Amino acid sequence: MKIYQLYRQQQLKVTLQEAWDFFSSPYHLNDLTPDFFHVTIISKVPEKIYGGLMLHYQMKAVFGIPMNWLSEISHCDEPKRFVYEQRVGPFKFWSHEVCLTETPDGIMLEDIMFYAMPLGWLGQLFNTLLIDHKLERIFDTRRDYLDSQWGLNC
Repeated sequence: MKIYQLYRQQQLKVTLQEAWDFFSSPYHLNDLTPDFFHVTIISKVPEKIYGGLMLHYQMKAVFGIPMNWLSEISHCDEPKRFVYEQRVGPFKFWSHEVCLTETPDGIMLEDIMFYAMPLGWLGQLFNTLLIDHKLERIFDTRRDYLDSQWGLNC
């Protein structure tokens, strides 16, 4: 099984608590992602995330086909980091860690993703032809949105 990693880092002019409140809410997913990725939250979501919380989404990430995604907040260290992992969804494995570190200018946001594709070599080919590009586009959109809200040049 081939493991892929995607890492992003971004300096934002926002307080740690404001960043935590924003990033820990699944209701901001559609603000942070391109239109093709539209997310609908199926499960009830509390105001604050916690370790062990299960979240059920439906998204249309590939060819507009609705896909179910069940993720678990596997680690939660408020207000510094949380990890959500796919329990049911399109990947063989998916883990996304969001880290928030205070800096003199605000916070440093780090996104650390590891994922694996299903279907062996066919999944690897699909990743090369489509998935890695879509993931880059998702995180480019996220970067641009966050820059427009809290970038250092705002």
